[in-house]
Amino acid sequence: MSNRDTDIARRFHELTNHSVQSVRQSTHVMDPDNLPLPYKIYTTLDPIPLPPPGALDVPTQPALDAIAATSASGGALDLAAIARLCYHSNGVTRRRVLGNRAIEFRACACTGALYHMEIYVVCGDLPDLPAGVYHYGAHDHSLRRLRTGDYRRALLDATGGEPSLAEARAVLGVTSTFWRNAWKYQTRAYRHTFWDTGTMLANTLAVASAAGIPATLVLGFADDPVNRLLGADPDEEATVSLVALGRGARPPGDAPPIATLDLPTEPLSHYEIEFPETPRMQRASSLEDESAASSWRGELPRRQMPEPRGELIPLTPLGDGELPREPIEAVVRRRGSTRRFAHTPIGFELLSTALDRATRGVVGDCLSPETSPLSTAYLIVNDVAGLASGAYVLHRDRAALERLAGIEQDRARAVAGRLALGQDLGADAAVNLYWMIDLDPVLQRFANRGYRVAQLDAAITAGKLYLAAYALRVGATGLTFFDDDVTTFFSPHAAGMSVMFLMALGKPRRRR
Repeated sequence: MSNRDTDIARRFHELTNHSVQSVRQSTHVMDPDNLPLPYKIYTTLDPIPLPPPGALDVPTQPALDAIAATSASGGALDLAAIARLCYHSNGVTRRRVLGNRAIEFRACACTGALYHMEIYVVCGDLPDLPAGVYHYGAHDHSLRRLRTGDYRRALLDATGGEPSLAEARAVLGVTSTFWRNAWKYQTRAYRHTFWDTGTMLANTLAVASAAGIPATLVLGFADDPVNRLLGADPDEEATVSLVALGRGARPPGDAPPIATLDLPTEPLSHYEIEFPETPRMQRASSLEDESAASSWRGELPRRQMPEPRGELIPLTPLGDGELPREPIEAVVRRRGSTRRFAHTPIGFELLSTALDRATRGVVGDCLSPETSPLSTAYLIVNDVAGLASGAYVLHRDRAALERLAGIEQDRARAVAGRLALGQDLGADAAVNLYWMIDLDPVLQRFANRGYRVAQLDAAITAGKLYLAAYALRVGATGLTFFDDDVTTFFSPHAAGMSVMFLMALGKPRRRR
């Protein structure tokens, strides 16, 4: 790998930790007149229209089945399927005016509604789409062709021969444009690169499963050739992940020469502020060549959960006959981010169902449903019917929650609110879930790039829980947190672990 000095990732994580002191001392001012454009818009390329969103509904799996699935088969991969995947991953699903700002909300959740992710499609000849490299324009729901020809071999080579890419008919490339999120969140925005990509990939994987399209997440690739293929400047916009779509295709032939793309785009804002730790961390976690990428695949680090010492409460998910049957696409379009929670309990059966469906794992080059998850879910339960308020940890292999400490409800709400940067959402929610990970074995296995894996592993699972909550008619939202305070609260059980993601669930409080 390009850099075995894992201290770079550790230092970055510590540098971007939130504490009461760091939040109080922040002098960052967001210039509203310099708000970045939330789209990458090519100014000289003609759009290739896609089937409109209303034409993309087809009978597919119910949302909760699609979220839980780890295999798929039988689905056709054509222009309509590409449109369905792109739209339900990153398309515009609703428009609202908040104050003096018009916001076009996307299919996926995103910190600050700043939408820094882009989707590219690299495909061979599909029934109604010629081989090429395409960019999905969320602003007008269309594709634009960046390159003509079959470039799948370039991706296969960049991964050192990743098997899923050898037989994929198409590949999605997901990038993040750092400045769009850093405008508000500064250096910590690099964490959001993976938080928001993870929640988006949860949509992608669920919609692919519902359409019967096998999808494999690929995180091990030589960064420079992939970024060059997509036309991304890695100091500004970098590839975060690849998703191999379909199986059974012949291995692609040699790719055409990869000329440098010089395609003008709309400027994002009047000026940009540089946060040098972001490109430094990006470079330190990059893989240099295909040899480094091929060594990526292998045994995952496994965390041995301590033997339970507290009471074990088995999960009690709803039976198949009790589950809602709403399709995943409808849930994606209905999903929002709850801005106020009512002090109303949710049922333990609903929480159990969401946890059961969201934590079945991901098919990927370095992640697998058959191995232990990298991240562990810790909970502060404020108001769940049938479950005492307090602190818990999920034992996925036992399908049970271990009670770590009982806490009186008012105090549980106070603690949850304080840990969520003092936000009422954490205090008002029925339950707060913290995905935590021991970074040491992950960084030892994957070097600095392991930081990307750790963040994405948690974010994809949280994204699945997000969708499961809305499928069950429960509200949800992602929150930020005081890092070390969360670890301290759940210690000694969570001693040495780091928080990757926080999500709050509960019944939304209706607006008057």
